[in-house]
Amino acid sequence: MSTPPAATRSRRRVLGIALAVTALAAMVPTVAVGLAAANEPVEEVRADPFVVGGERAAVSQHPWLVYLVDRMGMVYCGGALMSPTKVLTAAHCVDQRSASGITVVSGREDTETRTGQAARGSKIWQHPSYRTVFEGDDLGVLTLETPILAQTATLVSPGERERYAPGTEAVVAGWGATSETGSTSRYLMSAKVPVMDDDTCARSYRSYDRKKMFCAGYEQGQIDSCQGDSGGPLIVRGVVIGVTSWGDGCARAGKPGVYVRLTHYLDTLRGQL
Repeated sequence: MSTPPAATRSRRRVLGIALAVTALAAMVPTVAVGLAAANEPVEEVRADPFVVGGERAAVSQHPWLVYLVDRMGMVYCGGALMSPTKVLTAAHCVDQRSASGITVVSGREDTETRTGQAARGSKIWQHPSYRTVFEGDDLGVLTLETPILAQTATLVSPGERERYAPGTEAVVAGWGATSETGSTSRYLMSAKVPVMDDDTCARSYRSYDRKKMFCAGYEQGQIDSCQGDSGGPLIVRGVVIGVTSWGDGCARAGKPGVYVRLTHYLDTLRGQL
C-alpha cells in the first residue's frame, strides 16, 4: 500500500509491539508504516500498529506468527500462518501491492538475524468489499510461493463466540513500533489485552461496526498494538479470533485497538484458506 498521511494509521499493530509512554503517546500523531488508509473525520487513526506496553516474546510462544517485508526490506505488517502456504493478514497490508514484492518471514524473533524461514508471495486475495479500514472487511490472504514448515494457527469456529466476551484476556504480538513515533521493533514483542464491550468501543469510534469489528485494550490506555502490527492475529487461548486493523494513536486512553471480528467472515475465509 501507499503510505497514508502522517496523522493516519489504519491500525494495528501487528508488526510490532510497542512499549509506549502514555503521556508521550497522547502528544504525538500516529505514523503509519508502509500502509494506506483513509482519513476518518476528526479521529486520528493508525493502520500498522506495534505492541505498546508489551514485553519480549519467544517465537516458540507464537510459532504461527509471521511478519511481512516489502521490496525495500522494510518490515511493515504481520500475519498468521494458517497452512504451510497461506497467511492471514489485513487487507490494508496487501492492498495495491504485488504478491511477488512481499516476503513472509517465520520463526525469526530478532529481525536482524537470519534464523527461521522466508517465502515470497505468489497470490493475493483481499476481501472484495474492502475499501477502507473504517468500513470493515479488512481481511487479506497471501498465498506463498514455497511452503513454510512451521506450526500453523487455529482459526476461531462459529460456536466460539464466547471468546469475544468482554473482559476475555487476549494476546497481541508482533514486531511493530513500541511507541507512536517510534520505528518497528527489532525483537518480537507481545502483550495481554482484554476484549472490550461493543458499547465502549462505539463511544470511542463513530465508524465502529459491531458486526465486523471488536475492540481490545484498556480504557486507561498504556498497553496496545501499534504501527507495524497491522495484519497480525489477536489470540484467545491459542485461537485466532481477530486481525489487527486500526485505531487512534497507540495506547491512548479511551482509544482501544480495533480488530476484525473473524466469526463474521468464516464462510468467506474457508474458501481462501
